[in-house]
Amino acid sequence: MKKANGKSETEMAGLDLEHELPPADGDENPSDPAAGGAGESSAADAELQKLKAERDSLLDRLARAQAEFENARRRAAKEQQDFRDYAAADAIKPLLPVLDSFERALLVKSDPADFRSGVELIYKQLQDALARAGVRAIPAKGEPFDPHVHEAIEMVETSDAADHEVIEELQRGYKIKDRLLRPAMVKVAKNP
Repeated sequence: MKKANGKSETEMAGLDLEHELPPADGDENPSDPAAGGAGESSAADAELQKLKAERDSLLDRLARAQAEFENARRRAAKEQQDFRDYAAADAIKPLLPVLDSFERALLVKSDPADFRSGVELIYKQLQDALARAGVRAIPAKGEPFDPHVHEAIEMVETSDAADHEVIEELQRGYKIKDRLLRPAMVKVAKNP
């Protein structure tokens, strides 16, 4: 009686042969003439070894790629943290000469007129350093009120200025390039 998958022909008569699983690796008998002989078995073993070697190679490549990705992620995170920690250095460096000028001005004993002119020079030096960094003052007095760049502190009833015109700047506002750093605090005219 012929056997397939460990079942006899009588047992297989009621089974769906199209959906039957192939025999397991250990189920075949190499001495069985129906198994195909030793030549096919050694070819199958060689193919199996080749596939196992390829699988091992691919798993190794996957593990290396994952490790490389993790290292790149850690490196990028460290670079971002370093950038955050030292980003202010470029903005602060041009201000150091201004600080030096203030220290020298405080050490010198001179008359008030000379002191004032020295402070004005330092103020100009500070404005230049900020301008190089892209910081500029927001015009306010005499301008129409703009809620995007002005912060109204008080509305003053007056007929001396146009309605919603800034009549006084209490604190100067600044932009860095196109981004608002601080709005200008202003008093705005309101016509009666």
